Amino acid sequence: MMTMPHHCLSPILGSSLWLASVALMVQLAESSAGNYRRPVPGGKAHGFTERTLILLDVNTRSPIKTLNANFLSLQLDPSVIHDGWLDFLSSKRLVTLARGLAPAYLRFGGKRTDFLYFHNLKNLAKHRGGPGPDYYLKNYEDDIVRSDIALDKQKGCKLASHPDIMLELQREKAAQMQLVLLKEQFSNMYSNITITARSLDKLYNFADCAGLRLIFGLNALHRNPDNSWNGSSALSLLKYSASKKYNISWELGNEPNSYRAMVGRTVNGSQLARDYLQLRNLLQSVRFYNNRASLYGPNIGRPRKTAILLLDGFMKTAGSVVDTVTWQHYYIDGRVAKVADFMKTRLLDTLTEQISKVLKAVKTHAPGKKVWLGGVGPAWAGGINNLSDTYAASFLWLNTLGMSAMQGIDVVIRHSFFDYGYNHLVDQNFNPLPDYWLSLLFKHLVGPRVLAVHVAGLQRKPRPGRVIRDKLRIYAHCTSFQNHNYVRGSITLYIINLHRSRKKIKLAGTLRDKTVHQYLLQPYGIEGLQAKSVQLNGEPLKMLDDETFPELKPKRLHSGRTIVMPPMTIGFYVVKNVNAYACRYR
Repeated sequence: MMTMPHHCLSPILGSSLWLASVALMVQLAESSAGNYRRPVPGGKAHGFTERTLILLDVNTRSPIKTLNANFLSLQLDPSVIHDGWLDFLSSKRLVTLARGLAPAYLRFGGKRTDFLYFHNLKNLAKHRGGPGPDYYLKNYEDDIVRSDIALDKQKGCKLASHPDIMLELQREKAAQMQLVLLKEQFSNMYSNITITARSLDKLYNFADCAGLRLIFGLNALHRNPDNSWNGSSALSLLKYSASKKYNISWELGNEPNSYRAMVGRTVNGSQLARDYLQLRNLLQSVRFYNNRASLYGPNIGRPRKTAILLLDGFMKTAGSVVDTVTWQHYYIDGRVAKVADFMKTRLLDTLTEQISKVLKAVKTHAPGKKVWLGGVGPAWAGGINNLSDTYAASFLWLNTLGMSAMQGIDVVIRHSFFDYGYNHLVDQNFNPLPDYWLSLLFKHLVGPRVLAVHVAGLQRKPRPGRVIRDKLRIYAHCTSFQNHNYVRGSITLYIINLHRSRKKIKLAGTLRDKTVHQYLLQPYGIEGLQAKSVQLNGEPLKMLDDETFPELKPKRLHSGRTIVMPPMTIGFYVVKNVNAYACRYR
């Protein structure tokens, strides 16, 4: 049993040190970084079967990329105000699950960012968003008030254990509100949301208790008649946050390239840049945030022509104003997706092209500026029930992390930690979904230094004019310094096998004849790929209680043993005692 108290859970699972990682995608025609060595002439490598892949010559001397310690981070949508879940962020179980993924950023933002208004109100029940069934609403609201009063009496981190009946009533309310929220998502027409001082306190308490750094998205569609940004609500929020000494970073707006479709209003890159300059001036006018608060943006959507034009115009004026450039990527339309779509290598590969477009635009105006994937999920339009919340979506998620690390994306923010719809890591029963367990393993084993690796082995020869998109994808990282089960200098591989047959991988070169610890993550249950539970090396993963994680126990593979990846699976493999130079030191 692995019991993780509040004060030590984050350091155990977080990857807060600079680590070394190597990322490799086994794609013959797309090895642009030069990390891929072509197959040995003549076909079969001596001594290995046709399905064997050989990893060779990991460059352990120096990293090719160095990423943020909070590389894997989280998003929380403002819809939690609408559907009432904000009042339950103090749940011990929910805070424990968030702590498991710390250190990380928590971005409070999404489509409803631009319909969010702050009011400095303290009334506990009167200004709550979202209706509930009449027969229980009054008692439900009274329970919330009593819970708030009890929390106010606590000092420091405020945690609650909500009665089961109270949670059941909330789930009923949230189920009704989900229909409203999804209707807004599909129609692209959103209602305004009020966030009160009380609500902001609850949000910050959750982030602070979990060891997450809060990023708050401000409403960019609050505009004056001349189309300039109206910062009155934002200034009120800044002053309140400063009075509470809340350490918050900020951003303005969400996917500004989509404003015309949403509200019939266009905000071009130059105007948005002026808005960010205005926000930076507001931050400097508030003593607590002057020279303290970070500012991120512009949060463009998928970088097609309109979005890239907006980003280009923004960077010309505000490239030096933002601390980091942010953009978002969602893979597929949640209204029409099928399970087979999540296995398509062409879909997985769309991210590489999008990253290249954004990096090119940023480099033109602000060379060296860090770029974040400020919002990413398997599907837009709320995701797909029994698909984007199942094991099938984990291939996309892990590939996103690997590709982003390989191309130097500094932070990847997952939409969403806990939310309506079906893109979240934790469901409304506070149970971790497959992508949560995948993220937990990633945090436990993986860090942000990227190294080069060479590969040799049999590969298919492409037909003339055709690109090979291999279904076996391999990434590797130096094992976390915080993971005291491994000495510094160890390396972690993680592998995606989308083939319908098993694949053999022989470690060679620097990794030859080393002991390997296997963390094989597979679906658990008769649903197969659409299972919402997973098993680690054959053992089901589930929380032991509200504050205790299961033991993440590896399977030991003896020195020199070939790694065998079952079909349609994901695996992490720690190669012990490699003594990689780049992994031994901070």
